[in-house]
Amino acid sequence: MRASIEVADIFRAAGAAYRRAHAGHLSLPQLKVMSAVENCRTAALGGHVEACEDCGRWQIAYNSCRNRHCPKCQGAAARTWLAEREADLLPAGYFHVVFTLPAEVADIAFQNKALVYDLLFKAASETMLTIAADRKHLGARIGITAVLHTWGSAMTHHPHVHVIVPGGGITPDGSRWISSRPAFLLPVRVLGKLFRRLFLAKLVALHEAGRLGFFGTFAHLAERRAFLRHLLPVRKKR
Repeated sequence: MRASIEVADIFRAAGAAYRRAHAGHLSLPQLKVMSAVENCRTAALGGHVEACEDCGRWQIAYNSCRNRHCPKCQGAAARTWLAEREADLLPAGYFHVVFTLPAEVADIAFQNKALVYDLLFKAASETMLTIAADRKHLGARIGITAVLHTWGSAMTHHPHVHVIVPGGGITPDGSRWISSRPAFLLPVRVLGKLFRRLFLAKLVALHEAGRLGFFGTFAHLAERRAFLRHLLPVRKKR
């Protein structure tokens, strides 16, 4: 049976080449994560010897990196997090909503990860809360759980947020629960239109404040007109 491939195997095989190809926009924390995952449970981190006093058999157990991004070290933590989220579930149906950044913005996000991912969360949550509170739609205060994914199924950069939403919410005065229709929560086109407007407004504000960085083939986007021109296709999407 073929052994499974781990993230650490990929980092060890291609990490050095990746770091060279993307030098300039990989942050120090990101480089530290790669190093930790590559060295996890190897001689590089040291270890200890486990021995049986009866048979004399012994083996070396290498130390783990304990980095919060390491999939091998954080498996138990992930299971605990999932159990805690399951405990939060309400006795209601749930909806799954996904907010995705288009390719034009994903390119910007790749060079400004912390800022743009934060915008993605803020714009997605504001969109859900605003439309749900509108009396033309649900007219209720809802709760959401949002999780960021930065890779797509093809293992390429594809930032998007998965939002899990209960099928209903509390009235503005907190007196009762309002249920959504069984198979319908909020209109997708209305959500998409508001999300696009909110996200682009916040992104342009970051650019005007000089907080975005651009490197390599995207260096020209530092100029305001070029940046706005780059976003035109996104504004026209429906």
